[in-house]
Amino acid sequence: MSRLSEVFMRCQSEKRTALIGYLTAGDPDISTSESLFLRLAEHVDVLEIGMPFSDPAADGSVIQAASERALAAGTHIADVFSLASSVREVYPDIGIVLMGYANTPFVLGFDVFSKQAAAAGVDAVLLVDMPPEEGYLCDDIFKRYGLDRILLLSPTSNEERIKLANKHASGFIYYVSLNGITGADMGEMAEIKHKVHAIRAHTDLPICVGFGVKTAEQASQVATFSDGVVVGSHFVGQITTHLKQRETMLSAISSAAHTMKTALQA
Repeated sequence: MSRLSEVFMRCQSEKRTALIGYLTAGDPDISTSESLFLRLAEHVDVLEIGMPFSDPAADGSVIQAASERALAAGTHIADVFSLASSVREVYPDIGIVLMGYANTPFVLGFDVFSKQAAAAGVDAVLLVDMPPEEGYLCDDIFKRYGLDRILLLSPTSNEERIKLANKHASGFIYYVSLNGITGADMGEMAEIKHKVHAIRAHTDLPICVGFGVKTAEQASQVATFSDGVVVGSHFVGQITTHLKQRETMLSAISSAAHTMKTALQA
């Protein structure tokens, strides 16, 4: 059984929805980033570590700015692996997902990327711009190194796409709650719930909902029909708000994550 499976089983046994938190590796600098990830890891069940990229097309302004800060700070993929390893050392049971764009592992080489990710304690990879049809480039390699491949579904995904994604995905299904970029406003909650139920008819994998979850109230509502709630821009925004106040920034991340976790347990 994979570590991600154990995470969701543990949450299920505790009768709660998993909290998945995202930050961009190296934002605002590598040292502070490590502290931020460790603070966030105190409260979340799964940590999404964003691999900074120069053209994050699926991301809104908040996460785009985070990538720009990380790259300006000199963050490389080796730093991403190092951050993952630091979290894994302190939190052996947490789920760790690398999230980003296919260019990063493609340039490094999928085999080298996967080997180093696994060695760093990573559990899964989510490549936003690599659909199931292109899985021949990475699926077998990920499996060889014990890495789950997280796939996205959206409001426009028809039944055929849902079946295809479920055929190739492992770990969990990431349902994008809106037709747009990260940080945008969520769609109608009733429509999101309906789509999650439609996806669940075709999979036994946990279904996690993200993109647009900004408030504890939204997280609490999503938790009633999903297996996991993904929070990204809201957490990254704590960095933006307190960019020149390191200790305040760290406290803000802890407070925001604690609030979200509490909402999921209500």
